[in-house]
Amino acid sequence: MVAAGLAVVGYVLGRHRFYERRRDASLDDDAIRRIEAGGNVEVDEPLDLDEAREEEERFWDEDWDEPEPW
Repeated sequence: MVAAGLAVVGYVLGRHRFYERRRDASLDDDAIRRIEAGGNVEVDEPLDLDEAREEEERFWDEDWDEPEPW
């Protein structure tokens, strides 16, 4: 019984801390600019822009089924 009570208290405190951090961690335009300016992404191979463009064209050229009426 005591263990269950401690588990509930721990859960509530953990959620409170999570939401406190989440509320404080806002991402505004300045933060995004700093990330873009100083960010570095490592990839195994460079992005093939021609392949990406062709895939996007195939995606938008695909026939889409109309949703069925309710």
